[in-house]
Amino acid sequence: MAHSVRFANAVWRSRVTKPGSLFRLTTSSRPVYHPACSSLIRHYCIYTTSPLDPNEKTFDKILIANRGEIACRVMKTCRAMGIKSVAIYSEADANSLHVEMADEAVCVGPAASKDSYLRMDRIMEAIHKTGAQAVHPGYGFLSENNEFAKQLASEGIIFIGPGTQAIQAMGDKIESKIVAKNAGVNTIPGFEKVIKDPDEAVTIANQIGYPVMIKASAGGGGKGMRIAWSDEETREGFRLSSQEAASSFGDDRLLIEKYIDNPRHIEVQVLADSHGNALYLNERECSIQRRNQKVIEEAPSVFLTPETRKAMGEQAVALAKAVNYVTAGTVEFLVDSQRNFYFLEMNTRLQVEHPITECITGVDLVQEMIRVANGYPLKLKQADIPINGWAVECRVYAEDPYKSFGLPSVGRLYRYQEPVHIPKVRVDSGIREGSEISIYYDPMISKLVTYGPDREEALETMRQALDSYVIRGVTHNISLLQDVIAHPRFISGDISTKFLEEEYPEGFKGLQLSSSEQNVLAAIASSLFLKDAKKATAFINQTRIPPRESEESQMKLLVTIGETSNTVNITKRGEAYQVTVGDAKLSVDDRWKPTSDVIRPVVDGQEYSLQIKSHGATGAMQLQFRGTVFPVSVVRKEIAELQSLMPEKPKPDLSKEVISPMPGKIHSINVVEGQMVTEAQEVCVVEAMKMHNSLFTSSSGKVKTIYFKEGDSIGEDDIILELE
Repeated sequence: MAHSVRFANAVWRSRVTKPGSLFRLTTSSRPVYHPACSSLIRHYCIYTTSPLDPNEKTFDKILIANRGEIACRVMKTCRAMGIKSVAIYSEADANSLHVEMADEAVCVGPAASKDSYLRMDRIMEAIHKTGAQAVHPGYGFLSENNEFAKQLASEGIIFIGPGTQAIQAMGDKIESKIVAKNAGVNTIPGFEKVIKDPDEAVTIANQIGYPVMIKASAGGGGKGMRIAWSDEETREGFRLSSQEAASSFGDDRLLIEKYIDNPRHIEVQVLADSHGNALYLNERECSIQRRNQKVIEEAPSVFLTPETRKAMGEQAVALAKAVNYVTAGTVEFLVDSQRNFYFLEMNTRLQVEHPITECITGVDLVQEMIRVANGYPLKLKQADIPINGWAVECRVYAEDPYKSFGLPSVGRLYRYQEPVHIPKVRVDSGIREGSEISIYYDPMISKLVTYGPDREEALETMRQALDSYVIRGVTHNISLLQDVIAHPRFISGDISTKFLEEEYPEGFKGLQLSSSEQNVLAAIASSLFLKDAKKATAFINQTRIPPRESEESQMKLLVTIGETSNTVNITKRGEAYQVTVGDAKLSVDDRWKPTSDVIRPVVDGQEYSLQIKSHGATGAMQLQFRGTVFPVSVVRKEIAELQSLMPEKPKPDLSKEVISPMPGKIHSINVVEGQMVTEAQEVCVVEAMKMHNSLFTSSSGKVKTIYFKEGDSIGEDDIILELE
């Protein structure tokens, strides 16, 4: 299948950021592919085979009430269906890709979500200004907001989502659990009423039995969720979860349920129309998570049998029918080691990880959502839903995986190259080179999806894609993604939602090089150093100076990778470097260019993929290997001996400072200047990407100076307060 997808050759009339302002894209008479998006469209189309019926009347114009990659994703299907799209954007997103992709765009407010993407009144104004007939909410923001759906319905605007009854029933975790029970869906033991205060939370937790899960009644995405193993953790979890819930959803109600230890998180995609038809599109395994947020997903699950898949799918459909559900939705389950499954929640929207379902079924879920919203019945039957091959999705985040598996990173992408040249790779993103990752929104860079006839090939393609993904300007989590998909336990399918904390109990430290990998990296670094040395001596004052044969052909070096140093002898012979690292003798092919974003040197006949993050004539370089960036030092042996005589600079004492580990905003300061504090005392809470993070003292003392106040924005490594 090949959609005819065309973009207008767009010229901006004006770039305005005043709320309510509208700009339209003027078009030439000859449609052409949009240069910023054509590769994304190409890779989106590869894995969907939903046919378009030219006789089906559809919407003329749809407003996408979202931003970033999901807005771009919806626009792709709109273009394929011949529907004009309207983008909304905040002042911070004025130059975003989703704004440029749209046929029209309206600014709805300042950068903060509460002042823009969550402003229903301004979005309604944008709908009226542009004449949009329908709204697709994407995920997050207002996608599961019942009041928004009601406002649209009251003004005759089609909401490309479920009815208000389903949103209300499934959006409240307490009510959804009752509905699920009545529909015959397996549920987790717990307290089905709102928890009033920390004391009641402790009482109920003891009645259920530890561990328990404290979670926000409204919303999802891991916000407002805490696991508690004791009375003290329950009180603390109640406080932080209620704060996060209020901040993220405007609703601080909480519930408590039994926490199932070592579960798998497996969800079922459902699709239903207004004619009573409903079906399930198989499952997605989403067990690799940090802070209750998904990191790696795959479809299908390696764990389910056909019988369990059928039972879960039928229960998911039963729940959808119980609330007269219409459109695409996801029913999430926790599955124990015996394949017993329990209802977790239903997301009444398009899920972030929907691309992997599209890959194995060939169904364009956005297209089906638009058709169903237009009143058409599903063309598909349950028997028409296949499992063709295997798909894996890695969420590529702008975050530091070495800090709690991923604290946010902000910055501008001064170099950005997606690995779309690799066959069977799909990248869903809403950014491009020059885009900025800010503190205001989710730090996801893209959803990297690979597909293959089986799991082994899909994972191998993912390894290649991650190696070839060039991201400069922000810290990213590719090192963690690479390490997980290569982990023997992950490869065997023996995973649970506790995988990261079990396999990295001291936190993620990056790739731990084997001795053979150390040797290979040392050989490549030495070859790179010799290439630089040759280049540096080639020209002096515009005059060619032949390099001395001894220096060009042979060097004795000291190569340090991290904390490990090796003496290296390197000799250039023909088109290869002969390298001796300790007892190992390696041959490095010389036919690669150090100026490429991704280098692929061949060592002893095996090709390796690396990225040179930085390097120079001094021998200091950073090499990215299997996602992890290694600081590498290469110096001549005689220079290294002299450097060893230099005195070492003492490290500063930071025990008296509380430093922000991430960019964000001060949510609360819990101490005052002059107050005595003890070691490990909470002194403030930092809000970053809608998550609340407590910061503690590392020593006892008196608070000397507090440098910020509540509501202030802070950067990574900013000193928040100082002790005497």
